[in-house]
Amino acid sequence: MASSTINQDGGISTVYHDILHTHILTRLDGPTLASLSCVSSEFYSLSTHHQLWRNISDSTWPSIKHPLVAAVISSFPSAYRSFFSDSYPFLHHPRRSIDALDQTTQFQELISAVDVYYQNVPVFSEVEKIETESADFLRSPFRVDILPTEEFVPKWIQLPEGEQDLWSKKLEENLTLSWILIDPKEKRAVNMSSKRAVSVEKHWLTGEMLIKFATVLTGGETDGGLGREHVACEIVVTCRREEGGEVRVRDVSMTMEDIEGISVRGRDSLVILKEVMQSWERKILGDGEEGRRRYKEFLRRKGENYESQYSVANWMCNVIRLLNRNVLA
Repeated sequence: MASSTINQDGGISTVYHDILHTHILTRLDGPTLASLSCVSSEFYSLSTHHQLWRNISDSTWPSIKHPLVAAVISSFPSAYRSFFSDSYPFLHHPRRSIDALDQTTQFQELISAVDVYYQNVPVFSEVEKIETESADFLRSPFRVDILPTEEFVPKWIQLPEGEQDLWSKKLEENLTLSWILIDPKEKRAVNMSSKRAVSVEKHWLTGEMLIKFATVLTGGETDGGLGREHVACEIVVTCRREEGGEVRVRDVSMTMEDIEGISVRGRDSLVILKEVMQSWERKILGDGEEGRRRYKEFLRRKGENYESQYSVANWMCNVIRLLNRNVLA
């Protein structure tokens, strides 16, 4: 007979442990299960069971069922529970102010686990290993492109009759994204996506819909000594519309850009991502408006910076014209 604990009030601790595991704990989501573990030492023991957290993680992110990701997660300090703790909350802000980022520690490789959902149903799941030590990656602008493979075939997004002409609005309202970056060496992970899309645009040439998710990060100082107050990690989901009205995810890409509109190099992106994994707080966001607000503020300051640079450049051109005019005179 399974063990049980009986208190004077005959509360929930009188329920047999196997019933708790089979019929109650398996119905809880990750945040609820984590809260339950804080109630008592007994509930901590019950709610930290490996299989519970594996089931929750696999159901939340279908991409992590991939053997490569599953093997890495099993090496985390508390396996799937540690992975969920790193990956479920969205990035909030740094725990401390950052004057200059640590240039000495970087990644040997990164693994991307990407899941796109429509109305909370997965429609695109992919895994990509990023080699981060090559000279081409380190010198080139940071960019990761995720294309569908035979292992994870994208599903159609079915739009009801009468709503097919509103597909941009439907995608903005119902499409969500998770992009988890995993560091196999340090056993850390982070979800780089915003909870909701920050913008939706139609490509002027192809007619495809570009749904953008973005997280604003602290840029710190690059290895060239240049300061970057903030950078935006931008993720674009490209959706195409087929005959009959069905919509399918064609690809997903991630880039980084600073407030001057300059693409962040691979070397500098690794430094930023290392700091994000180690020092940033995570937060369970509400409706995603906070992420949109931060990105809009980033774009506003980016625009002001561009106008300032344009004014300076225009002034310098006028000075050069005057000097040339005086010389010719």
